[in-house]
Amino acid sequence: MEEFGRFTQEHYDLLVPGLKLFNSGDYWLCHEEVEDLWMDHIGDNARYVFWVVIQIATSLYHLEDENMAGASGMINKAKRKIEFIEKNHVESKILEDKLQWFKVKSIVMGIPSKPSFSDFKELENFKFTI
Repeated sequence: MEEFGRFTQEHYDLLVPGLKLFNSGDYWLCHEEVEDLWMDHIGDNARYVFWVVIQIATSLYHLEDENMAGASGMINKAKRKIEFIEKNHVESKILEDKLQWFKVKSIVMGIPSKPSFSDFKELENFKFTI
């Protein structure tokens, strides 16, 4: 992969099946699909994007079960991964163009650390561009 550590077209191509599951509301299946990618990319900082997708999907999965502790815990972990991505220059034009990264990042970062169910509405309605 070119630009090791930055999110590339190759990363995106691998992520598409998981994004399709996310967009269809199959959050647990999305988690399972993307977790394999995350495990396969140890040492590559771009894996943190995979990790954020996993944690957002898991958060929404918990939200569906009305498990606020699980939903808020996962979204707060996703925030820390987003901060890592920013700090380590993983963001790229492909990440923004293909995943609407700055929009999803803004939504996630805007959820309070102690959220209510209504704080997740915008995230529940978000769909990745595929």
